[in-house]
Amino acid sequence: MKNIKEVIVVEGKDDTKRIKLAVKADTLETNGSAISPSCLQQIALLQKRRGVIVFTDPDFSGEKIRQTIAQQVPGVKHAFLTKQQAIPGKKGSLGVEHASVTAIRQALANVYTERPAAQPLITRSMLQQAHLTAGYAAKSRRARLGEILQIGYTNGKRLYERLNLFQITPEKFQTAVAQLDQEEKKHG
Repeated sequence: MKNIKEVIVVEGKDDTKRIKLAVKADTLETNGSAISPSCLQQIALLQKRRGVIVFTDPDFSGEKIRQTIAQQVPGVKHAFLTKQQAIPGKKGSLGVEHASVTAIRQALANVYTERPAAQPLITRSMLQQAHLTAGYAAKSRRARLGEILQIGYTNGKRLYERLNLFQITPEKFQTAVAQLDQEEKKHG
């Protein structure tokens, strides 16, 4: 079982239980999407001392938490699950607590650190050429691209920001788009 140095920020205690089945790590629970100022202060302190990995649910609330933390605590790392990896068994909402141990380990093995690039690595025209910002299939293409690159799902505006924030190289982007195109041809 892998030992994680950073503290993993999750939404609740069920997420903590699931994470601890997959890896040896300390967690901090936000207890929902309304993050308190004291919780943000704790996250900032942990970031300075040990580093932080934000690992929230792949839904609106999880993304809201992720964005709030990223705005208030620069340099945190991010781990992502796809919606398919976080689907509950019989009832409930999407969540880290429903992911398999393998999916959690894979997400934590592909952690991204936010570093604003001085010059964007990926341009808006690259997104347009890859049919990720307009057209009938753009939404599903963005969802699949997020899975391939393990950066989560975003809308068209946020995709540009996220790709550059995580410094996805043009080569890595083109490889992912080629895989996406190949999959579409195969399932065509």
